[in-house]
Amino acid sequence: MNEATQRPALPDRLSIDPRSPYHVAAVFEHDVSIRLKDKERLDVYEYCISEGWIKVPAGKTLDRKGKPLLIKLMGKVEAFYS
Repeated sequence: MNEATQRPALPDRLSIDPRSPYHVAAVFEHDVSIRLKDKERLDVYEYCISEGWIKVPAGKTLDRKGKPLLIKLMGKVEAFYS
């Protein structure tokens, strides 16, 4: 494998929000999948493997800044490249 095809290691905590300190742009150049309690989730905004949680939107509800209102789901979290 050359450097162009190598993927960066997935961090313990990752967020899709570019303003977050847990956002790693190099990871999002590839497809990342998240599994919670052995079920693959497609709506994850942030995850933490060591603490065992993911944040997902609460339906179509928005906060006062127009961003989706997030809820935290607990369980065994696995992150992997698709």
